[in-house]
This record gives sequence, structure tokens and C-alpha cells, in this order.
Amino acid sequence: MQPFQYVRARSVGEAVGLLARHPEAEVIAGATDLTTLMRDGIRRPSHLIDLNGLALDEISALPDGGLRIGALCRNAIDDPRVVRGFPVLVEALRSGASPQIRNRATFGGNLLQRVRCPYYRQPEFDCNRREPDSGCAALEGDSSRHAILGTSGSCIAVHPSDCAVALQALDAEIVVRGPRGERRIPIDAFHRLPGRTPEREVMLRDDEIILAVELPGRASSAHSHYVKFRERASYAFALASAAVAVEVRGGTVRSARIALGGVAPKPWRARAAEHALLGRPFDEDAIDAAARAATKGAAPRPDNTYKVKLAQAVVRRALTELGGAR
Repeated sequence: MQPFQYVRARSVGEAVGLLARHPEAEVIAGATDLTTLMRDGIRRPSHLIDLNGLALDEISALPDGGLRIGALCRNAIDDPRVVRGFPVLVEALRSGASPQIRNRATFGGNLLQRVRCPYYRQPEFDCNRREPDSGCAALEGDSSRHAILGTSGSCIAVHPSDCAVALQALDAEIVVRGPRGERRIPIDAFHRLPGRTPEREVMLRDDEIILAVELPGRASSAHSHYVKFRERASYAFALASAAVAVEVRGGTVRSARIALGGVAPKPWRARAAEHALLGRPFDEDAIDAAARAATKGAAPRPDNTYKVKLAQAVVRRALTELGGAR
């Protein structure tokens, strides 16, 4: 592990200033991902800026009935307002890790966790995310757990976060602050597709920190659900997952938001699946149409063609179980 300087920030302004002065610095909160990456020599920060102790761990109500969740709130969330109003988020968090890890991991850190691609995590392999323009070993290696949507010739890794998939279905906004002030980034724009620059994973600038996640107040958010398919019953990353939020009035779908995990380099908004539901009765035919549309544009590799059917199945199950819960 490369030597580094540890600094405990006393304010948001101080943390931002330190990041601006030290381009190779990184922030630390729960440290459930970063410490492993440092141990393995994948991340080599010059400074670790500890955000613990800052007033970023509160949940507060928004004027539209939504919620603002501080970036330092732990993933073991049990606030009744979240449980009742945004069940998909609680289900996603509980499926993602053990209670011990969720008691340490933070909302901000969850959004920034790095891909779990074994070729990225093992420095002996070529990886464009780790070393730009070095190549992508996964293209010629085992791609069975890799992406079928949104890939490029530079990277086919999948984004690991369950929480971020749920936030996609809730149309969340990420509130960040840097030297130029505060700004909001829609969750769908926060994570980047790899394109030709997979090392640039998020729209967060190097001198910015996440302050909070804001969830708008919508009727469909309370009628939401998360389903995850994984290789074993214990905690594991998704082979495919679906977060769904649907508003039904008068027997007809008035709004729908569907997001997929485990199948793309970012949490994937399945807009074709949403359109397949709108204006229709929330019945088996509409659910089947949405499931088939969810993988529109998929480009699987020989090792992961199974993910097309799996992604459709997880959408079908999530919508079917949600319909039964009304």
C-alpha cells in the first residue's frame, strides 16, 4: 500500500478545499470499498480526507413530500419515512450486503463504489478503467458476469450498486458541492457509460463531494419493489436485478419507472419497458410486454447470452409481485 496522509475534515468547505489542492486525494467515510482497493494497489491516493463527523447524516422532508438523505447516512436504514414511502430503496439496500457492512457503508460511498470486474480488481490484467488505453482483458476472457447493455470496445464491466438501481427508479437527484458551489445531478446522468473513457465513471468532479441524495415525492414511489437474481442466497452481487415503481389509477398504468442492475456499466433505465406499460391495464399481458422490452438493444457476448432472458425474468417477477402487493 502506498503511503498517504490522513486528514479529518472539520467542515464541508475544508474537505472541498483539500480536494482542490490535492488532485490525487480521495474522501473516506465507511471505507468498505476503498480500503480493499488501496490494499491491492488499485487506488493510490496521496491523501485520505475523512468526512465522518460532518453534519451529512440526517434525513429530512422536502416540500413536495420527498426526502433528502445525507451522504453519510448508513445503508442500514430503518427510518419509517423511507420504509413506507420508498420500499424499493430499503429492499435494494437489504439485498446488497450483510448488516455489518450496511452499518458502515454510506449512501455517498455506495454510489461511488468501483466495478467488481475481476480484471479490474487484479492488477496483472489489462484494464482500461484502471490504466487508460491498456486494453480490456474481459473482451477475450470470461465475460459471463459482464454487461449486455451500454457496453463499448473499451469496457464491458457492470456497475455493482443495488442502491443506485433503486434510486434510478425513484428519479433521485445527487446534491454535490465543490469550489464553484452546489449543484444537482440527476441520477441517470450521474454514472457515465464507458465509451472510450471508462476511467471516468461518474460526473462528480475531482474537487467535489456528495452532500445528499434527494428523492422526489411521487405516488409511484410508495408502490415500488426490488428483485435481485444472484448466484447464491447469501449476499452477492446481482447477475440481474430490477427496481420498479408504478402508479396505477382507475386500473390503468399512469406512470412507470423501471431500472436494471447487473446488466450494464451503469444502473440502466429501461425506458422501452416503461413505455410498454403506460396507458395499459396493469395485467399479465402488459407485464410480459414490459419484460420483453426491457432488454431492447442488448448486445450479449457468447458467455452471457443467458442474461437477456434473466433480465426479462427479473422485470417480470418484480412487476408481478408489485401488482400482487396493491
